[in-house]
Amino acid sequence: MSKIKILNSLEKSWKRDDILLNLKKGLGTDEIVNEFLVKNERQIKKLNSLLRPEDIDLLNQVEQLSTCESRLINEITNLNYLKNNENHHILNQQKIVPASTVSFHKISSFIINWSNKFVVIALLTISAIALSKQAWA
Repeated sequence: MSKIKILNSLEKSWKRDDILLNLKKGLGTDEIVNEFLVKNERQIKKLNSLLRPEDIDLLNQVEQLSTCESRLINEITNLNYLKNNENHHILNQQKIVPASTVSFHKISSFIINWSNKFVVIALLTISAIALSKQAWA
């Protein structure tokens, strides 16, 4: 099985909507990841055997990107929390309702869509590199 087929199969197995539902049900991230690893163990081992050092470097960069996105979401959440606390404080003092609030759903949707596009581009890049190496070999 080629890297492209394995990556496509793993991508289909990692459905973000299903993961979000599992998180809402109370499953922890470790449980979700471990379940994915168990279900896809054979494909992951095969993919791991096909990865070259430059592929691993790219995966490390994708991991760093995910860490940055996580930090950004955390900062946005913290700002929203601080804003809500300030608004609550103002409401308690002046009994004024804020005119508008930032929709966290829109921000979350933007981050998820942006992340999905980057991951797809990264996977396509890995595939293109692999195909070009095979063509020149």
